[in-house]
Amino acid sequence: MSVDSPALSADDNVQQSQQKSAETEQDRTNASVAGATGILALGNIFSRVLGLAREVVLTFLFGATGAVDAFQVAIIVPKAIYDLLIGGHINGAIVPVLSEIITLRGKDELWRVVSILISLVTVVLAVLVLLIELFAPQVVQIVAGGADAQTLQLATDMLRMTAPALIFMSLFAVFSGTLYALRSFSLPAFAGVVFNGSIVTVTLLLAPSMMLIPNLGTGVDLSPFIIARPANGILVVAFGWVIGAIAQMSMQLVGLRVTRLRLTFNWRHPVLKGIAILYAPVMFSLIMDTLIIRPFSYNLASQTGEGSIAYMNWATTLIQFPQGLVATAISVAILPTLARQSAEMTPVAVRAFKDTLGLGLRLTTTLILPAAMGLFMLAVPIIALLFEHGAFVSADTEITAQALRLYLIGLPFAAIDLLLVYAFYARKDTLTPALIGVVSLIVYMLVAVALIDTYGLFSLMVADSIKHFVHALISGILLARRIDGFGSQNLLLTFAKTATASLIMGGVAWVTLPILSEMIGTSGIIREAILVVTSGALYGGLFLFIAFVLKIDELRWIGRLVYQRLRG
Repeated sequence: MSVDSPALSADDNVQQSQQKSAETEQDRTNASVAGATGILALGNIFSRVLGLAREVVLTFLFGATGAVDAFQVAIIVPKAIYDLLIGGHINGAIVPVLSEIITLRGKDELWRVVSILISLVTVVLAVLVLLIELFAPQVVQIVAGGADAQTLQLATDMLRMTAPALIFMSLFAVFSGTLYALRSFSLPAFAGVVFNGSIVTVTLLLAPSMMLIPNLGTGVDLSPFIIARPANGILVVAFGWVIGAIAQMSMQLVGLRVTRLRLTFNWRHPVLKGIAILYAPVMFSLIMDTLIIRPFSYNLASQTGEGSIAYMNWATTLIQFPQGLVATAISVAILPTLARQSAEMTPVAVRAFKDTLGLGLRLTTTLILPAAMGLFMLAVPIIALLFEHGAFVSADTEITAQALRLYLIGLPFAAIDLLLVYAFYARKDTLTPALIGVVSLIVYMLVAVALIDTYGLFSLMVADSIKHFVHALISGILLARRIDGFGSQNLLLTFAKTATASLIMGGVAWVTLPILSEMIGTSGIIREAILVVTSGALYGGLFLFIAFVLKIDELRWIGRLVYQRLRG
């Protein structure tokens, strides 16, 4: 025994040393993820603010009209194709493969592969753009067949303007994906700022002035002319959209040494096969989403009245703010780390994978629940502040607020689900999320059709929230089985504490917001701004106080990290 004791003691020391080393490495990983999340979140804040500014300009100049519906149709087509072919695959296929190339083969091979990708993307998208230009009327008819003839013609004209942006958007995706693989987040994070800023700038500079135009309305106003902007004036917004796509693509080149990139047509490179294997399942689910669900949604919305597509878009724009700030930022920041930990396949790496994913899930829960509750309670004053000016009236505010609130029910599930999907991607499994997506999309369509006669436009928002719940539930169950549970992450405890604090905050807001509105007033943009800022600060402060009382550790950890960074 005396001979074995020193050996046992040495083994214990080694295990303790390895455990401490793993904990230290996980601490560094958590701090790195938090830093990347901060950069992406900051970029998302500015991007979303300018995105809201874009919508404010659009509503102020054109209101909830058929012209705005036409613009939404004109951009949804290239956006849908972009998501289908490139954008939807960056995190599922391109980033993991490029990260592996950097690790195993070095940067020289990275530049060769990226050169092949940009040549392939340029050729394929140029052909697609040509087809869109030729068949624009037919494409618009498929997407928004329920609209009137004037709206369809305007949408066709703008689609032909926006189609070339597909090439620039796709090249941007490849360049930004390369930067993510290199763990460089700043330029991709702020690309949306440049994109939305370009649209706002071009629109304000080139928008036509108010003028007398024929009154084609059917209301009680029988005057032959009205003072408004011509509907085709919205063409400048489409032009700004193209300029924005070019600008954000060019911005990424600053972070890449473009002299290393060459047009090459060696499309038999073996790496492309690896990308294609991951690409195919995501492609299938995106085909369902972009070619079936989106046209389905827009067709249903267009049948519920003029401006319905615009209402849906404005509500979606607002909900994307917390989604991008929290879920997208955390998911994108965490993906490269999860992929590396998954590839190592050691017990320590498996435990680290669970810890990293658990951190992301807890942070997302802690941040998204109060954000959803706050936006739910303040929907009307926020929409009034941002949009209720010019041609956008109080009735538009009420409809948009109701749509937003119904979307918000599904926001927490959508945020959690995004992290779960990225965890599958990190494990080189894109098939499972794609199959789950098919199930959830079928649920969406069935619910929307079942409720459309009763709830009209709002049936789409209810169906969307149910879709996110179903997807998150199935994803969570299957992923837990694949990785043998999530470990000791205290996820339910974090959810319970955060939900309690959020509900208390929401209850206080429900009681006091009418009083604040009466005291401050809701007439005029200054009073609207004071109401939103005051109530937001009051209810946000209340949540933080309750979180402190309930000892929500994730918020304390974020606070300590921010404090350390400010000091250092």
